[in-house]
Amino acid sequence: MSGNTSVLPPTTNAPSRSRSGAATDAPADVPAAAAAESRRRELASFLRSRRERISPDQVGLPPGRRRRTPGLRREEVAQLAAVGVTWYTWLEQAREIQVSGQVADAIARALMLDTIERQHLFTLAGTQDPHPHLDCPGMSPSVRAMLDQLEPLPAAVVNSRYDIVAYNRTYGRLVSDLDVLEPADRNLMWLAFTDPQWRERMVDREENIRLMAAKFRASMAQHLAEPAWKALLKRLQQASPDFCEMWERHEVLQPDSHIKRYLNPEVGLLAFDFTHLWLGPQAGPRVVTYTPVDDTTRERLARLHALVSGDAC
Repeated sequence: MSGNTSVLPPTTNAPSRSRSGAATDAPADVPAAAAAESRRRELASFLRSRRERISPDQVGLPPGRRRRTPGLRREEVAQLAAVGVTWYTWLEQAREIQVSGQVADAIARALMLDTIERQHLFTLAGTQDPHPHLDCPGMSPSVRAMLDQLEPLPAAVVNSRYDIVAYNRTYGRLVSDLDVLEPADRNLMWLAFTDPQWRERMVDREENIRLMAAKFRASMAQHLAEPAWKALLKRLQQASPDFCEMWERHEVLQPDSHIKRYLNPEVGLLAFDFTHLWLGPQAGPRVVTYTPVDDTTRERLARLHALVSGDAC
C-alpha cells in the first residue's frame, strides 16, 4: 500500500425500475440504505474523535504552526496510513466509498487504536479484520520491549477504560493467569468486581474498587456515546451488585497514589508502590509499573519472576 492510493468517485445508486422497466426515483432498499448511511456517519465521527486526541509528537511528526484543531490533521493521518488525502477526507465526510480490510488496518495503526476501538472501526467500515488476534495494534514495538525489560517488575499498558492491552510475564501472573482469559475479560474493572480469584487475592479490595468505580465514572464523561464504554458499563451492571451500588453513588474521585497489595498464590503477600507513565493524553493509555515497597516483596517478586520465566530450580 503506497501513498498514491487511487481515488474512486463516490458510488451512486442507479434508479430502480418498475416491472414495466421504467425508471423510478424510489431506492430499492430504503432501510438498508439508511442503515449504511448511519454507519458511514458514525465511522466519520469516530475517526475524527480518534484523530483529534493524538498529538503530532506521539507519532513522530513535527508540531508545526497555527494548528486550528487539536490532534492530527487529515493529511497527517493519510500520510501515516499511506492512503490518499482526498480519499481519507471523503471517509471523514461520510462519503459512499469502500474500505478494504488492509486500509482499515493501516488507519487503525495510524490512529493508535486499542483492541476494542479497532473492532469498532472494522464493524463500522463493514469489512473483515485481516489481523483479528492482535492484542493492541496501536502498541509500538518499543513499548512492548520496555515492558519486557522492566521484568521482574510487573508492568502493563492500561487504557482509561481499564482494559489491559499489553503486559509482561510477572504482571500476567501477579493475581491470576491473564493468558488463559478471553481478551474481553482482561479488564481491571471486570476482574476486580467479578472474578473470584481477584476478589480473594486483591487485598484492600473494598477501597480499591470504590476508587476504580469513581475514576471510571469520571473518565466515562468523555466517552458517553462510545459503544465500547456503554457495553462495559452494561456488562458490569448486569454482573456485579457491588458495582451497581458504587455506580449509584456518583463519586468521581481521582485516586491518589497508594500501596497496592496482592496475595499471590505462589509466593505469598506482595506490596507495591506504582507509577503511571502516560503514552499520550492523560485520558489515554498508560504504562503502569509496580515497584516493591519492602525487601520481602522484592525477594518474593524475584521468585515469581523465576517461576514465570522457567528459571526456577
